[in-house]
Amino acid sequence: MILLPCPWCGPRDAAEFAHAGEVTPRPSPATASPAQWRGYLYLRDNPRGWVAETWYHRMGCRRYIRVERHTETNEMRPPAAAAAPDADGSGAGRGDG
Repeated sequence: MILLPCPWCGPRDAAEFAHAGEVTPRPSPATASPAQWRGYLYLRDNPRGWVAETWYHRMGCRRYIRVERHTETNEMRPPAAAAAPDADGSGAGRGDG
């Protein structure tokens, strides 16, 4: 079982969260090629080691958190509040307090 350290609710089972994945910059809708959109939507680095991830606490406070997780050991570093992604991908939405 993976415990995620929610700053508002305390440590919780990862089953309460939706994994939003690694943060990747969104391409410009006006200039992006189909290959750039495909890469943005489907391709991830999948590195071994420490990765910054965003999770949504769907069964708790309904806020986004950003944690650093080691992909081999699932060890977690302290979380930070993360802004919810807006329709434009800017991340300026709910979740910062």
